[in-house]
Amino acid sequence: MDRRGRRRRRLPVGGARHGDDRRAAGRAGVLTGLTVLLPPSETKREGGDTSRTLDLRALSFPELAEERAAGLTAARSVSSEESSARTALKLGPKSIAERFRNLELDTSGTMPAIERYTGVLYDPLGAQTADASTRAWWHDHVVVQSAMFGPIGAGDPIPAYRLSHDSRLGTIRLASHWPATSSRVLADRADGLVLDLRSEGYRQLGPVLDAVAPRIVSIDGSGRRRALNHWNKTAKGRLVALLARTGAVVATMDDLVDWAAANGVVVERSESGWDLVAESLEPVTV
Repeated sequence: MDRRGRRRRRLPVGGARHGDDRRAAGRAGVLTGLTVLLPPSETKREGGDTSRTLDLRALSFPELAEERAAGLTAARSVSSEESSARTALKLGPKSIAERFRNLELDTSGTMPAIERYTGVLYDPLGAQTADASTRAWWHDHVVVQSAMFGPIGAGDPIPAYRLSHDSRLGTIRLASHWPATSSRVLADRADGLVLDLRSEGYRQLGPVLDAVAPRIVSIDGSGRRRALNHWNKTAKGRLVALLARTGAVVATMDDLVDWAAANGVVVERSESGWDLVAESLEPVTV
């Protein structure tokens, strides 16, 4: 909805998917409610379904096809030589082999984005062992801001790749390549609360007006709150896991506060916006 509360016309954001009509509709971006924006992860799970290689038409937000194709071409170019890959992708001796991922984007196997990413935020999700209803919730409500593909749905099939928000792809600067189009398609997809859990670098690749970006805090023995840095990702992962496991129905910030209270999660107003207390989020088995 716009700032006057009027329903916006939304564009289709994905191709056909398997599953029932409700889940397919969600992945096509026609469900209202909560949209959760996540950053990708530098670390990625290897492998995938080799019978289903990258198909840009199968990704959500197909109107980004031109930007995606340009980015993939540039990534292949800078990855073709070790010297250019080391500079553009910021690779060291131990990670230089990751450049080959970008040379195999069209031929390597794919897996859902929510399973491809690993690390501090994604490991608490337990995506590879999650049940069907949990996966369906992620597919309906979670969007990942990829440096390579722009915004993608949690269930979109992607290969492993190497690219960060601050990588330089020759003449393409991601900071100017993605923001305008990413912001537009995210605004078209969202019809309700947008919960922005992206890191600042990825938030800049697709700013969303009126999104709520909670501060992840820890409370010490004296009751003082301090913002968490690296470990805020764990709390974000646990939050997204719990939202999915409980099948959260959320369309406004009031809904999220009510859901949080019912599930023992502390979400409170602060001087700067909203605080999410990390200690209130226990590990979640999905």
